Amino acid sequence: MRSVVLDTETTGMPVTDGHRIIEIGCVELEGRRLTGRHFHVYLQPDREIDEGAVAVHGITSEFLADKPRFRDVADEFFEFINGAQLIIHNAAFDVGFINNEFALLGQSERAEVSDYCGILDTLLMARERHPGQRNNLDALCKRYGVDNSGRDLHGALLDAEILADVYLTMTGGQTHLSLAGEGGDGSGRQMPSPIIRLDANRAPTRIIRASEAELAAHAARLAVIEKSAGAPSLWAQLETPKES
Repeated sequence: MRSVVLDTETTGMPVTDGHRIIEIGCVELEGRRLTGRHFHVYLQPDREIDEGAVAVHGITSEFLADKPRFRDVADEFFEFINGAQLIIHNAAFDVGFINNEFALLGQSERAEVSDYCGILDTLLMARERHPGQRNNLDALCKRYGVDNSGRDLHGALLDAEILADVYLTMTGGQTHLSLAGEGGDGSGRQMPSPIIRLDANRAPTRIIRASEAELAAHAARLAVIEKSAGAPSLWAQLETPKES
């Protein structure tokens, strides 16, 4: 399944007060793996940015003065998200702003994102898994051990990249382990390395067994995964003999 992790920054809130999108950041997942493709743009909103919003993301009107307007990137943005599952933290906020931007262009066929994209709200997911706890992006990074040390201010692309790591970790997926090679096909996707055949007459492979400390660390890691997932890990299920 193709997914797009998405975040926006705006001139303020709510959208009903005429606030606009000033930054869009997206990263692509294919089969739960980061492909390297992304969409990122700053936008000229043709209105002032609230001081409170500047304090959050640090984006000023002066910085945006020479940036494109949403109408200039609307087609490219639509093509990037069309048909994908959008993964968004507090999706109602971002989707409402995106719908508004397309509506302002008179593009009624694009003014309901849910008509052409699936939408997964990681905030709702986190609230279901961790009721009564703080579930903003920083709190989830701390809970799941995701590095957000570079996040002094909010930024759409950085937040999308961080959210991708949080989502994959929160749902039990790998974020950094890859069986692909270093090559690519020019699209950002990793291509498999060529198969290397081993000599049948080679010396027997040395077997290095895990130490007691390594086994203990492995068990501790499985316990963390099971606690966050609320279910036994796949490893534990495979190790447990089935009842006849």
